Amino acid sequence: MPDSAFLIYLLPLLLIWSSYVLRRKMLQRHARGIRDMAIAEGLTQPASLHPVIDANRCIGCRSCISACPEQHVLGLINDKADLVNPTHCIGHGACKDACPMHAITLVFGTAERGVDIPLVSPQFETSMAGIYIAGELGGMGLIRNAIEQGRQAMASILKRGVQGGSDMLDVVIIGAGPAGISATLSAHEKGLRYATLEQDSLGGTVAHFPRGKVVMTAPVVLPVVGNMNFREVSKENLLEFWEGVISRTGIVIQFNERVESITSTDTGFSVKTSGNEFRTRTILLAIGRRGTPRKLGVPGEEKAKVVYRLIDPEQYRGQHVLVVGGGDSALEAATSIAEQAGTHVTLSYRSGSFSRAKEKNRQKVDAMRSSGRLSVMMSSNVQNIGDDHVEIDQDGKSVSLDNDAVIICAGGILPTPFLQATGIEVETKYGTA
Repeated sequence: MPDSAFLIYLLPLLLIWSSYVLRRKMLQRHARGIRDMAIAEGLTQPASLHPVIDANRCIGCRSCISACPEQHVLGLINDKADLVNPTHCIGHGACKDACPMHAITLVFGTAERGVDIPLVSPQFETSMAGIYIAGELGGMGLIRNAIEQGRQAMASILKRGVQGGSDMLDVVIIGAGPAGISATLSAHEKGLRYATLEQDSLGGTVAHFPRGKVVMTAPVVLPVVGNMNFREVSKENLLEFWEGVISRTGIVIQFNERVESITSTDTGFSVKTSGNEFRTRTILLAIGRRGTPRKLGVPGEEKAKVVYRLIDPEQYRGQHVLVVGGGDSALEAATSIAEQAGTHVTLSYRSGSFSRAKEKNRQKVDAMRSSGRLSVMMSSNVQNIGDDHVEIDQDGKSVSLDNDAVIICAGGILPTPFLQATGIEVETKYGTA
């Protein structure tokens, strides 16, 4: 009888344990498949901030995998968490917060690909005392993270105290993207004397997204406004929301005000723009990383038909269009234009794989390529841009294509000279925090 009672309890436990082991093996086999495919396709370089996992600390609990808002970025291999799909990681950082063993470090760049990042303290202050950085320039491109950094950076500025004279601002905020808007709301809420300067229009980098682009974000608290509960929202709706925030709160943003120089003074800084000069105790840089668009340096690039960002796909209806680049902006531009009636779109990229683009954009390119709506030329380089054609070298063979417009999405040059002229140190990170 005792043996029978023992078996009654033991058998269910064995079934539960067997089921657990079997499921764990299946998950690891699936993770290996994703990792091996990424390696085979050359998709091994994360685009931005990403996790590095200390295998000695990791206990394989899968907390980080469950916490990741994206799918199939992290997986379990040999009972340890692993970054199996690096190019799909967009730097949420939720995995680090979820790890109970503190086995995850968030880093920029890899041993093969460095990323330039301004040196910034945990309080968001740069190597130049009194100048702070928040958002994309510091490596935090996600809307939610940028909003949080804008608020936190302003809290650090507030701790310095409000001591400005009658002609001295407490802070000049440069940039009106997510970080700049959040910082402006904080400054307004705390009664600081501020000026927010934007060289272009509301939204910063978001304003340059293609029309209709869906922006992925997460719920976040905006100063003054309260909860911002978007998860998926179109570019237009997000900009409309921010316009409503400006109207309701009364914050002031000076648009078309391009900053030309920042110089130190005895009491703070002088910020000179295209038409004004502002004296301030502190500065918050909430500008993007794009800086100056990277050019191809080929004959004909100065022609009016060549642009460096897509504004409205419909303007290319019925045209022969060449899109150059392999990142998300290039793939999104090519597919959105290809959806317009009568267009003939070619996507040219110098590499053999779209290793810097998100998986959903790569999948859309593959689908449109298979359906014949988009031509893709990998391992290709533009050689010449003519009035009605372009010449492209692909694997040593010259190809001439009819062409009405060229969109170059080759990224931007980090505004390093501007930062260094201001006194801010910039470090190239190769897989370091």
